[in-house]
Amino acid sequence: MTNTASHAHAPATHGPFQGHSDEKARQILDGARAVFLRDGFDGASMNDIAKAAGVSKGTLYVYFQSKDQLFAALIRHEKQQQAEQMCHWHDGDVTGDARSVLTTLGRQLAAKLTKPYNVAQVRTVMAVAPKFPEIGRAFWETGPHYGKQRLAAILDRLVANGELIVADTQTAASLFTQMCLGDVYRQLMLCVVDTVTDAEIEDMVAAAVDLFLAAYAPRP
Repeated sequence: MTNTASHAHAPATHGPFQGHSDEKARQILDGARAVFLRDGFDGASMNDIAKAAGVSKGTLYVYFQSKDQLFAALIRHEKQQQAEQMCHWHDGDVTGDARSVLTTLGRQLAAKLTKPYNVAQVRTVMAVAPKFPEIGRAFWETGPHYGKQRLAAILDRLVANGELIVADTQTAASLFTQMCLGDVYRQLMLCVVDTVTDAEIEDMVAAAVDLFLAAYAPRP
């Protein structure tokens, strides 16, 4: 097993494919994803990842020089893919008045972020971030921060249309996301509960939208 704790530098976090074959790199990332989710960061080894990916250990090191570099690349790749799937809001796919837009966005956010895979990924990142802060930053930049920027852009549009009065849409986007997740997200993270139901998501989002509009909707 490769001992990443001995690395003096934060892991490299530039693009996961680093100029190599996209297909081979994705094959490695697929194997790494399975091993990290199964064994956690500390329990995963480059040998196990190579086996899961169906490549030699030598080939693995051609693409990624260390386990922490591989993990950082995986986090960036995963969050970029998830963000692209979830945050297509600026393309005009989410339309309607402020309440309907916020309800649609809130449901998407809560449903996606409370999925078991995403919860497991956040737990893994939190476990390694104190040792490798760059991994935490990679996760933040391509996940929560990216989503906040996209949501803030939607709020900007609603402000421009006169449907909301928001001085700081960045802060408002963060608040709205947190309200949509409610206590259930923390319960999931701490293994108090295993899943969240559609009904719970509906209730959390409805309450979040009501509170958000009470704060930011124009007064009659």
